[in-house]
Amino acid sequence: MTDTHLLKTPLHSFHIENGARMVPFAGYDMPVQYPLGVKQEHLHTRAKAGLFDVSHMGQFKLVGSNGAQALEQLLPIDVIDLPEGKQRYALLLNEQGGILDDLMVTNAGSYHYLVVNAACKVEDAAHIRAHLPEGLELQEMADHALLALQGPAAVDVLATLNPAVAELKFMDNVELTLLGETCRVSRSGYTGEDGYEISVPAAKAVALASELLSHEQCELIGLGARDSLRLESGLCLYGHDMNAETDPVSASLIWAISKARRADGERAGGFMGAEPVLKALAEKRPAKKRVGLIGSTRAPVREGTQLFDASDKPIGVVTSGTFGPSCEKSISMAYVNFGEHEVGTEVFAEVRGKKIAMTVSKMPFVEQRYVR
Repeated sequence: MTDTHLLKTPLHSFHIENGARMVPFAGYDMPVQYPLGVKQEHLHTRAKAGLFDVSHMGQFKLVGSNGAQALEQLLPIDVIDLPEGKQRYALLLNEQGGILDDLMVTNAGSYHYLVVNAACKVEDAAHIRAHLPEGLELQEMADHALLALQGPAAVDVLATLNPAVAELKFMDNVELTLLGETCRVSRSGYTGEDGYEISVPAAKAVALASELLSHEQCELIGLGARDSLRLESGLCLYGHDMNAETDPVSASLIWAISKARRADGERAGGFMGAEPVLKALAEKRPAKKRVGLIGSTRAPVREGTQLFDASDKPIGVVTSGTFGPSCEKSISMAYVNFGEHEVGTEVFAEVRGKKIAMTVSKMPFVEQRYVR
């Protein structure tokens, strides 16, 4: 896709004015970094507050009666008992149990609010609409931007606009007034830090971003640091750490299958892909498992790097990797053969013709600091 055909978020000109280096991402022209640089942006978010433009993500309203029941036909989570004002992480599955996307689902009272990945939003919308019963409508919120304010100072910065944000807990998602506009504010994010995601009318996005950045604790953060922050926090990136060929058990996302939807749950199965997923959950022996890896050197071990055991037998591949600025270690996510997935197992990554020892590690690589 050429630059002239790239989509732009409502903050596109704002990024350029603030010195962003722009790159194509998921069909959009997006900021990968600002003059501060990726490493300092990463460390600033961990220490203070970082502001991200994530308006390329897909925002939707599911409007109509029995929306929770309809979503439970597609998602392996408990939507029916999701309290109003709460959101839940979910996996959109195909009939084989493969992951089509991961998303957030919120009970907004009169409707359900969905946030999906940018690269998948067209396909996700078509898939969901194709399986909706009559009387339900999936409406894209194309007139809204999405900002993420992340880091330990995020609460102090946002509370200057509405003190009520300080009362929210992790995964709360409610409507609040910011700068005189009704916004949807969730206490959540993609960095492992405390923070918020803010759905704001597109026409007010620049004004809101400018107001947040007027606080000395807040800096603009690009996609580069967003990626290193989420990897340190053990969070998957769709299309890299999982895809339509990956099931939740292989992806180590069993926790994303609600108890009510499991084989012994009160509403067992009933979601697309339920039979293969529940079978894999019962067997607990997938061919491959997603694991965390810590390198024995500081050399980053990137996506696509082949992994071997001590006898030089191929056992897996890295799906995400970098040098973590906060943990100060070479960290990766990978899929390895079952049996090589136990914490403490030594594997070897082939980097530029040399084998680098890595150790299977628990994730996250840094402590998550959500306010629960």
